[in-house]
Amino acid sequence: MKSNAIEAPWERIGHFAVRALCVGVLAFLLLPIVAIVPLSFSSSSFLVYPVPDWSLRWYRELVESAEWIRAAQNSFIVAPAATLIATVLGTMAAVGLARVRFRGKDALLSVLIAPMIVPIVVVGVGTYLFFARFGLTDSYAGLILVHAALGTPFVLTTVSATLQGFDHNLVRASASLGAAPLETFRRVTLPLIAPGVISGALFAFATSFDEVVVTLFLAGPAQVTLPRQMFTGIRENITPVIAAVATLLIVFTTALMLALEWLRGRRATVAR
Repeated sequence: MKSNAIEAPWERIGHFAVRALCVGVLAFLLLPIVAIVPLSFSSSSFLVYPVPDWSLRWYRELVESAEWIRAAQNSFIVAPAATLIATVLGTMAAVGLARVRFRGKDALLSVLIAPMIVPIVVVGVGTYLFFARFGLTDSYAGLILVHAALGTPFVLTTVSATLQGFDHNLVRASASLGAAPLETFRRVTLPLIAPGVISGALFAFATSFDEVVVTLFLAGPAQVTLPRQMFTGIRENITPVIAAVATLLIVFTTALMLALEWLRGRRATVAR
């Protein structure tokens, strides 16, 4: 008891130090992002601090700009379509790999998650050279396919993690009762792995929605997305409109992360 009483203060100091370090690291990473938010409400035509006056001028210019509206529409066309494809392919791959064992399984898994590891510039160059042969450059189809390929590994990894605790006896029991494989997947497997599927879909959506490098290689003038439009604006003419777009993207991404954390909490509650 005496030794515990002596160690307790040091443990409290250690816990406090770790928490302070975590807060400091988070502040170091997040403050540059948050610093852009006040600039989006500035009345100045330049990105300057201190803010001379507050205004919604740049948000009004954003919603009245045909270029930005078109870029937003393209992002909300490409990202959901790519997410749907990535979710289906990633879930099918995860379920298939979880059910069977064969030689070379680890090598196949490494190939499937390669888009997460390969430098994005290499992916952009490679897909451009390959898609050019089939006329898929400067097209929505080509952009959606590449974004789906980039998002599929995220779905694969999250669903595979969910399947680690999956009881395959439930599938056998369903089959023994006469259920078809598709019905078993729809009524037994999918409800149990749904948190992992949804989490992977959110990651795939965020990956597609924020991607700019591959879009620079493959997208034509008609397929410009929000990240590419922001890149063009930064390169040619920096205005607080970009800060307004960045603020909206920060809010949107934060909402996605909060939804993901809610799903994780729900999954933990169900597991208990």
